[in-house]
Amino acid sequence: MTTKQLVKMETRGTWEGNLKTSIYAREFSPFIIDEPEYLGSTNEGPNPLEYLLGGLTGCTSVMIGLIAKEKDFSFQGIEFSNTGTIDARGMKGVEGVSSHFQTVSFEAVFSTDESDDRLEELKKEVERRCPIYNLIVDAGVAIDSKWYKK
Repeated sequence: MTTKQLVKMETRGTWEGNLKTSIYAREFSPFIIDEPEYLGSTNEGPNPLEYLLGGLTGCTSVMIGLIAKEKDFSFQGIEFSNTGTIDARGMKGVEGVSSHFQTVSFEAVFSTDESDDRLEELKKEVERRCPIYNLIVDAGVAIDSKWYKK
């Protein structure tokens, strides 16, 4: 494939007051982005960075499903866990401090009878092709990615 295959995705949002926004994607009910009470909001939904971490899990999960099928890799389940750290000074406007994640740790625990080598092969291919994983890496954020079997 040498010709670009651009796919357009859209969302729209409505500010609901304070730090809360309703986000609409396709025909789905809106999801809420908010901040915790200690920041002066209502804590009615995850904040944008928590959604990004959830998006990393979701995107990785989709790519695992697609690539596992390509590679005839079988598994019965996966449990995900991830953490991101930020330097809050960046959001406060401190010069030279990035406001995005400084580090991200990502863990995928598989229920599978596949070999460790096959799991590592799947991991490498998913990390190569996962859009959100690569967005984070391309931003210069270190991702500590651990995949293993139960």
